[in-house]
Amino acid sequence: MRRVSVFGATGSVGQNTIDLIARRPDDFDVVAISGGANVALLAAQAKLLRADLAVIAQDDLLSDLQDALAGTGIQAAAGRCALLDAAAIPVDWAMSAVVGFAGLEISLAIAKNTRTLALANKESLVCGGALLQKTCADHQTRLLPVDSEHSAIFQCIAGADKLVERVILTASGGPFLKSSLAAMEQATPEQAVAHPNWDMGQRISIDSASMFNKAMEVLETHALFDVTPDQIEVIIHPQSIVHSMVGFTDGAIMAHLGPADMRGPIGFALNWPERADLPVERLDFGALGALSFQHLDPVQFPALGLAEQTMQMGGLAGAAFNAAKEAALDLFLARQIGFLDMARVVRAVLAQTDVASNDILCVEAVIAADAIARVKAGEAAQKGF
Repeated sequence: MRRVSVFGATGSVGQNTIDLIARRPDDFDVVAISGGANVALLAAQAKLLRADLAVIAQDDLLSDLQDALAGTGIQAAAGRCALLDAAAIPVDWAMSAVVGFAGLEISLAIAKNTRTLALANKESLVCGGALLQKTCADHQTRLLPVDSEHSAIFQCIAGADKLVERVILTASGGPFLKSSLAAMEQATPEQAVAHPNWDMGQRISIDSASMFNKAMEVLETHALFDVTPDQIEVIIHPQSIVHSMVGFTDGAIMAHLGPADMRGPIGFALNWPERADLPVERLDFGALGALSFQHLDPVQFPALGLAEQTMQMGGLAGAAFNAAKEAALDLFLARQIGFLDMARVVRAVLAQTDVASNDILCVEAVIAADAIARVKAGEAAQKGF
């Protein structure tokens, strides 16, 4: 029986992780789970898994969680310090699925105290990739990607790292794939949220529409697989069946295909190096019909060019990129800037980011870079970029 913990249990990735673990109660001893604000769901998950500890992120919800777990023997805790303490409990496998920049410190704490870190937090790699990789190496922790694209790349490479020539990420194209620049300039948050394929949260939907989500995945790819910016490509694939592809030096390309079900990559990470039977749809190629691909317009979607600039800059540029992106999204949601202005804000912040002193092997430096970039993003918006 493996000791496991799940951080970000009440989010989409976390819920899918809980689903897989709950199907095999004799295989897992659940040590700790955490959630953001949904006390009822977190308590139900803790009871289902018979967890030792449940942690809610918001301090003021502790009494509610204690009431919900009364009589179960499950310990309740709350707040940032409690989350980090829980992440420091030694386990065999842990999921890091806390959303946003807040997940970085949790991923670092997990990496020091687990054999396998299943990583679903983009910001951990974008903002502090070298720091996280070094922490994993120092503590002999296996880092397994859980984003569907990066799980696909990992599986396609299958140990042939030195033979990789190119890595190809696929993107659905979002709601503005066929829109003019003039229409995108006037786009509203409501229009940006209306993804043609998926019903996702507000922020991730807008990041998808602007391709900033794909830009983050490009930066993750750079950090995870040690490939250069010119080895990474993004192609539009509206059907979202091919998750990623890897091209090798002999011209061969390995593609990973599968249903749009996060239990696939989560299950791969949970069972690695073995494969287990997973409750996911099996593809029917006759029913699928054609799969199509097309190049994207870099003028229409400038986020990817900004990701390339960030990779070239190195150091703390990833932390600045992410902070500026998040701040720009807040401004767009508040209707203080336009849809295409988000990229202009990020460009302005990167132009002011000092790469000369970028020593990122220190979490305090990453946190400071994040805070500075958020201030600069607000200033850029006020000044008109």
